[in-house]
Parts: sequence; C-alpha cells; structure tokens
Amino acid sequence: MTLREYLFFITNARSLEELWSAHTQRMEEYGFDRLIYGFTRYRTETSLGDPEDFIILTNHSPEYVKGFIDEGRYFHAPMTRWALSNEGAGSWRVLQALAQSDTMTKEEQRVFDFNSKFGVTAGYTISFKSVSVRSKGAISLCARRGLSQDEVDEIWAEHGEDIQLINNIAHLKILTLPYSTPTRSLTKRQREALEWVGDGKTTQDIAVLMGLTSATVEKHLRLAREALAVETTAQAVLKAALHNQMFVLEA
Repeated sequence: MTLREYLFFITNARSLEELWSAHTQRMEEYGFDRLIYGFTRYRTETSLGDPEDFIILTNHSPEYVKGFIDEGRYFHAPMTRWALSNEGAGSWRVLQALAQSDTMTKEEQRVFDFNSKFGVTAGYTISFKSVSVRSKGAISLCARRGLSQDEVDEIWAEHGEDIQLINNIAHLKILTLPYSTPTRSLTKRQREALEWVGDGKTTQDIAVLMGLTSATVEKHLRLAREALAVETTAQAVLKAALHNQMFVLEA
C-alpha cells in the first residue's frame, strides 16, 4: 500500500479498532512494533486527569501495560515529560544521555529500569500540537528488539517525515472517532437521553419523545452521570460529546 493509499484508508476508517490495527501494521514496516498512543482533554499543571478518561491505544503486552499505564509509571517517564513540554518528534537518544549524566530522579530511574526489562529501549516519541491548554496527545514508537538507537535514528533520517505525517493524520482521525472504556460507556438509552438534553429538551419533553415516564428519563440521566463520573447532566453532555459518544452512527 502506497503512502497515499494508506492515508486515504485511515481517513476513511469507521472505528478505532480498524484504524489502530492498520496503524500498528504500518509502523511495524518501519521497525516500530510496539506503540502507545495517549490523549487527554483534562490536563492541568499538576495532573493529566483521571486515567479512566484518557484515550489509550497500545499493542504492548498486558504485563507492560499494567506496569507502565495502570500503575502510573507513565507519569514519571522522561519522554512523557518531554512530550508535555515539546511538539514534534523526539529521539530516545536523550534517555541514554540522561542515564549517562546520572541526573535521573528516583522515579525516572525506576521507569528506565522497568522499560529496560521489557526491551523498551530504542525508539521515538511524537508529541502532537495541542489546540487547548488542557489537551495533549502523543505516541510512543518503540523499535523492535535488536535495533539500536543508532539504527533507529538512521531509519528516522530516511523515513521520519513520512512517519510523522502518518501519525499526525492518524491522531487527527482518532479524535473524530467514538471512544469509551468499560467504565465510561453509555447504554443506547442513556446516550439518547443525553442527546435530547443537548438539543435543549426538558425532562418532560424527553419523556414524550422517548415514550418513557419522566422518572425513567431521570434514571437514565442519573446512570449516564455515574457512568461518565460527573456531577451534573451538563457535564455529562460535554464529556460524552468530547468522547464522540453523542449522535453516533450505528454500524
């Protein structure tokens, strides 16, 4: 598949699963066989938000994901900190320089040792441009085992612009696709009730439109708030919209 054909394909992807499967295969052709994509809309000066609200896509092993994501090591990873302060592509060569300078914090050293254990030692990180002070997205491209950082840098010198273009477009496409985690998903009824609220309808209006009682509508809205971990229905509408869970086209 040519670059143009591939970009055409991912811009027409109908689901994250379809896009991510193709994207991991394409990156593997360049030598990057383990990826982590992350995006948050809830960044502050001291936090990236609730991990349950992140968009996380990865093909790393479950053991690595548990240690790096679930146990919070990502927050202390040097390349995560680099991505939060920069835009564009960054070589992992800076990790070698950091290790040799003996200036790593204890948390960074633990992440470095953890990554070494899983062979996550050579690669590139792409930090995407943000359109909001509270949003940030990045992707970690880990090279296959056996490739040195020197070899990865050579790959990047030849193909880096294409790789960055592909990832930029994949990132923009990801932001248009519905995403939900098992703990943040809405039922069809909950989503429909929120959609009517977003249209400015009252509970009584929604009850008539959905053929339900007002009490049942209130129940669906309450469960939607709980599913999205928010306090108000307005917050639920906003979060569902940000995650593209509103007015979803059925497959």
